[in-house]
Amino acid sequence: MDFAYSAKAQDYIARLTAFMNEHVYPAEETYFKSLTLSPDHGQWQQPAIMEELKAKAKEAGLWNLFLPNETYGAGLSNADYAPLAEITGTSFIAPEVFNCSAPDTGNMEVLVHYGNEAQKQKWLLPLLRGEIRSAFCMTEPGVASSDATNMQATAVVDGDEVVLNGRKWWSTGIGHPNCRILIFMGLTDPTADKHRQHSMVLVPLDTPGVKVERMLTVFNTYDEPSGHGEVSFTNVRVPVANIIAGPGRGFEIAQGRLGPGRIHHCMRAIGAAERALELLCRRAGTRVAFGKPLAKLGGNPDIVANCRMAIEQARLLTLKAAWMMDTVGVKGAMSEISQIKVIAPNVAQQVIDAAIQIHGGAGLSEDFPLAALYGYARVLRLADGPDEVHRMLIAKLEYKKQMAKLGLK
Repeated sequence: MDFAYSAKAQDYIARLTAFMNEHVYPAEETYFKSLTLSPDHGQWQQPAIMEELKAKAKEAGLWNLFLPNETYGAGLSNADYAPLAEITGTSFIAPEVFNCSAPDTGNMEVLVHYGNEAQKQKWLLPLLRGEIRSAFCMTEPGVASSDATNMQATAVVDGDEVVLNGRKWWSTGIGHPNCRILIFMGLTDPTADKHRQHSMVLVPLDTPGVKVERMLTVFNTYDEPSGHGEVSFTNVRVPVANIIAGPGRGFEIAQGRLGPGRIHHCMRAIGAAERALELLCRRAGTRVAFGKPLAKLGGNPDIVANCRMAIEQARLLTLKAAWMMDTVGVKGAMSEISQIKVIAPNVAQQVIDAAIQIHGGAGLSEDFPLAALYGYARVLRLADGPDEVHRMLIAKLEYKKQMAKLGLK
């Protein structure tokens, strides 16, 4: 296994880093001030500076970096894209600047791999151009959604239409003023094999019967302008042609969607940890208490060392998972993907918490990005499967491997 970045990846790393330093970091203050002045949630506006940054990113050839398919994206492998995701993870606004935001990335991947030509023309191409945004409606408030077989929302075929009913929540992106299309996952045939019962359906946001009931807060903030919504679907009818890949393919699509997305999430979390460690060291080296720089007080040197070691370990394991996805596919990398999904957010949370502690009261304020970064890392321990579900899968695969060595089932 070679962890050296390819020449193509190195070129993108250099160009992306330069773009971040020249355009993205300097724009963060303006972007967030614009959000503060925006109308109440439910009527959010896209800060004008975001569209300016997106235009510059397109012109610089730093666009749709996440897609390995050269027809639609940059043609980077998972291993090549991983360090770029880490760089964008250092800024809350960077993923959208380069059209690499979740859930759009996962939704675009679904359409690239499973969408038919009509679906690609109508929805994929505008998403690729960054003209519209999207949301993914899977998690439900009434059941334990960590077990997707609990899903109660329905997507029932009725002639040449599919009828959707149910309630979803944590539909990230649905509050964005540019959100136009949803991917809804629902139960189609309860008599089929448990992994052939569900379907994924494309639903325009303005379809009659779709209602955003409320926007949810995360640690008492709304994450505007994208947000996370609770959405009801009441006798929503769309053409049966809006079913992605056909009825009963929902779980298959979900598994294909989640593999690359988890790599992206984990590398962005590592980027967030790197930014937090940078802020920690800057604060510790410039603030004095009890006659010494904070960097030399108590156990702070150990804290910094532990943060650095934890980040390096998380990065190497994530790169291994990305490499395995490129070489043996998602199925062959299932354990590693779950491992990083547990480790990377926990490491980020640990490092960001340490940075907050060094900053004292300032670390809890809006003067630094640490409180927001902490919330982001904590959310990731639930998003795309809670830690416990990933640990359960890791253990299951480990038992299987160890039993095979013994000739047992």
